[in-house]
Amino acid sequence: MNTQEMMDSALKLAGLDKMPEDCGIDVEGSNIKRVLMGVDMDTAELLLAKELGYDCVVSHHPRNTNPNKLEVLNTHIHKLEALGVPRNKAQKRLEERKEELHYNMHVSNSRRTESAAKLLKMPYISIHTPADIIGEGIVQKFLDGKFAGKKDTKLQEIVDALEEISEYRNSARKPVIRVGSKESYAGKIYVLMSGLTGPGPDILKEYFEAGVGTLVMMHIPEKDAKIIKEQKIGNVIIAGHMSSDSLGLNKIADKWREAGVEVTMMSGIVG
Repeated sequence: MNTQEMMDSALKLAGLDKMPEDCGIDVEGSNIKRVLMGVDMDTAELLLAKELGYDCVVSHHPRNTNPNKLEVLNTHIHKLEALGVPRNKAQKRLEERKEELHYNMHVSNSRRTESAAKLLKMPYISIHTPADIIGEGIVQKFLDGKFAGKKDTKLQEIVDALEEISEYRNSARKPVIRVGSKESYAGKIYVLMSGLTGPGPDILKEYFEAGVGTLVMMHIPEKDAKIIKEQKIGNVIIAGHMSSDSLGLNKIADKWREAGVEVTMMSGIVG
């Protein structure tokens, strides 16, 4: 495989017809037979890959410099529109979060890892949203199968069910309830794991006001959880960050293996 074929394979698995702005082929490569893949792959991992004779390094979290990366947040506009929220309203709610993230991005050393990969002549790609979409779909389908139509589902039941999935069962950090209690009724369960990063409390409130009872997410800042608690309109279960990322990454790696590529997982990926 080459790096473009690897990317295309991941996009196809996620049902995408183009590469999202939070993905990138920073250093191209061909005739790739051995891949080292992880959630966060920086200069140290590139050096390790070179030392161990790998042909390509794949990172989940993006290190690319695409100035349009924040456009991936617009995913929340489309998700909310499907739940009945007017797109102009969701767009307005999202603007503050975009501005906050832009401040953080603007000061970051965005070419650090890319420059190391180029010096080492190590093919290097990042695959973020496709893996998140795949993982989100896996968890939503699983929970729908468990609880769809069961009106008295409580949060602890969801937490227990998540641990039936190997990535959560084998993780060092188990699913936790961040907003609500074990005995809280779940209501409509909505898995929210794609869209670049957490959208902030204003957008999360829109999900609840659109009829969602419980959001199942990868992670949430403490300050956002506190705001949602004060609103008293919904629950939040955090499935886990590395474990949730692993769901999609494992599926992508399996597809590459089918094509004859050896893939070694590290740096946070849970089996």
